[in-house]
Amino acid sequence: MGQLTQFAPFILMFVVIYFFMIRPQQKRAKQEKEFEASLKVGDKIITKSGLHGKVAELADTTVVIETMAGKLKMERTAISMEMSAALAKK
Repeated sequence: MGQLTQFAPFILMFVVIYFFMIRPQQKRAKQEKEFEASLKVGDKIITKSGLHGKVAELADTTVVIETMAGKLKMERTAISMEMSAALAKK
């Protein structure tokens, strides 16, 4: 019983870290993957670097977007889920 009480603070600390740091991060990663998979041609998006555009073509890992300057090819992971969702609400 003495050893259990000795390790109880460490176990409690791990549980708190898991529920406040690790689990939300995993949930966010899952949402981002779902967002990337749900992209379709014609969606208006904003990249993580702040470029605004419209999806012109889709491939497995890349996307071609139309901007005012022309077409750009980039990775799907470069598209910001939060900023694109905010743009869609406008």
